[in-house]
Amino acid sequence: MSASLPFFRYHPDPLASGSIRTAADACACCKRNTGWIYTATFYTAHEVNGRFCPWCIADGSAAERFAGEFTDSYGLDGVSEDVLHEVTRRTPGFHAWQDPHWLVHCQDAAAFVGEVGYTELAAHPEALDQLRADMRLDGWRDENQLEYFLTHLGDGATAMLFRCIVCGAHLAYADAS
Repeated sequence: MSASLPFFRYHPDPLASGSIRTAADACACCKRNTGWIYTATFYTAHEVNGRFCPWCIADGSAAERFAGEFTDSYGLDGVSEDVLHEVTRRTPGFHAWQDPHWLVHCQDAAAFVGEVGYTELAAHPEALDQLRADMRLDGWRDENQLEYFLTHLGDGATAMLFRCIVCGAHLAYADAS
């Protein structure tokens, strides 16, 4: 088993998020057993027999070989083409009930921190305020229903927490089953 995993600027702790775990599986791209395997989404029209090691994600070889992406480009408006490619083709995605998407802040993709409930989200008031504002824009008019939903994150719904790699601000979006 390898001692150190590659570093992913936009998903710095894929072990904590569950996107990468220890496994004895061989990588579908390089065919090596590195002791680690990717467990989240990969979008491609090609048939892939197995999962990928973190190194084939980091160097882009898995995305290139199978003409696929680890996350959709939805939400990545306004970032450079290099950042778009790094997030979609060289960064592990994450598990979500709905189609996962990446958040942007300071004209750069934000780093995925993880799935959180209300208590963890409340520790980042700017993210909670931003999520409230986004939900109001999405049609949540009743403040009591909105607050009930937010305070019950973790019960059939969750928040995906991100951190801006430029200014350090936290932001989030809600994901529900």
